[in-house]
Amino acid sequence: MTIFERSKPGRKGYELPAYDVPDSGCNVPEHLLRKDPPMLPEVSEVDVVRHYTNLALKNYSVDRGFYPLGSCTMKYNPKINEDMAMLFTQLHPFQPRETIEGAVQLMGHLKELLCEITGTDDMTLQPAAGAHGELTGLLIARAYFEDIGELEKRKKVIVPDSAHGTNPASAAMAGFEVIEIKSGPDGCVDLEELKKHLDDTVAVIMLTNPNTLGLFEKDILTIAKMAHDVGALLYYDGANLNAIMGRTRPGDMGFDIVHLNLHKTFSTPHGMGGPGSGPIGVKARLAPYLPVPVVRKSGEKYELDYNLPKSIGMVRTFYGNFLVLVKAYTYILTMGGKGLKHVSDMAVLNANYLRVKLSKTFKIAYDRICMHEFVIDNEEFAKKTGVKTLDIAKRLLDYGLHAPTIYFPLIVHEAMMIEPTETESKQTLDTFVEAMERIAKEAQENPQLVKGAPYTTPVRRLDDVSATKYPVFRFKR
Repeated sequence: MTIFERSKPGRKGYELPAYDVPDSGCNVPEHLLRKDPPMLPEVSEVDVVRHYTNLALKNYSVDRGFYPLGSCTMKYNPKINEDMAMLFTQLHPFQPRETIEGAVQLMGHLKELLCEITGTDDMTLQPAAGAHGELTGLLIARAYFEDIGELEKRKKVIVPDSAHGTNPASAAMAGFEVIEIKSGPDGCVDLEELKKHLDDTVAVIMLTNPNTLGLFEKDILTIAKMAHDVGALLYYDGANLNAIMGRTRPGDMGFDIVHLNLHKTFSTPHGMGGPGSGPIGVKARLAPYLPVPVVRKSGEKYELDYNLPKSIGMVRTFYGNFLVLVKAYTYILTMGGKGLKHVSDMAVLNANYLRVKLSKTFKIAYDRICMHEFVIDNEEFAKKTGVKTLDIAKRLLDYGLHAPTIYFPLIVHEAMMIEPTETESKQTLDTFVEAMERIAKEAQENPQLVKGAPYTTPVRRLDDVSATKYPVFRFKR
């Protein structure tokens, strides 16, 4: 039942004092005035509270259970992060500069910490999320090549076929031609294939390391040299930084531009389009093109530097999603250097534990030591049982577990990408393995049971195609 269906004429949950302000007339043009009153539900306070509380209980979240979404790093978010963010909720971006000293110092110190973690020289905190960061990084690359007089010839961006879907989209939005290269049989970049496309017409190579298959690009130093030898830049998609944080740094691998997902790696709740934060770190020669303002140290304090003549300009209003920055800052200070390294150690350990356990029942696409995630290949399983990856994902809901990422990356048919993160216990991982093994047995003995799932959710299996093509955005009486 929607909140509108709970509405009863005359019912309300508020009482306002008598209107005692003199009517000075209306300066709003007639054609902009509402002709009819807004369609708002008439409900009591208890109706509202119960309605939205019940809706929240029907939703699944990382606070309620295991959320093994591959490539998303859906780790548990410590509540101290929220407490610290609350300290800044009364700030307003239009406040005078002298009244936000603490916020500026926080951003400045956070930037230094992130530069140290990534091995970059300077950074902007403005981008609102990962894809926004990608676009920002590519606009910086574009400005750099324009400044040195090479933009006319450098029209191409190379991305591997295992890249995140936003990589080619961001490159296209920045005005580049996208060149996709095939992965080698080991799931990593095929150096011979890369050589075929790498010349002085290439502006950027976009990589994730470890890649989307959860595999570390062992030839990354060679790839970096190949890129730099032809004058191209190397871009790091930071979606998978959780696997290497504290162990190695993208800047040390040869990456020139590095984007981060603070809402993934650094423990800020995310999903459904926000909130997020996608800072971009760069090597020194690219720093002049960063968005303004950049937080930089001046003496013992940090200041907002707007004096960047070659800047690409602002990419986000004010200073970015500031409260997300506060949460990431809290997380980093709470963990410390040793703690961040331990995060990566446990993320990799948990992923390999699941990989080995599930390999007894399912086919692992690249069955060797992985990093933070791995991919199951269900193509043969689907042919034998008629049960597809989507069916397994739906059936997991009946076991009280959120499904992993499915059908991605596209180079693995019937893919199921699993990332347990570091915050899950062995007990939770074993529960997931047991559920997967039971579903595999069900698929062999009673495939229709799995194909009809889920059975225990508030809403049964949806028509995903119709929901995508014919979405309903508002309630109609």
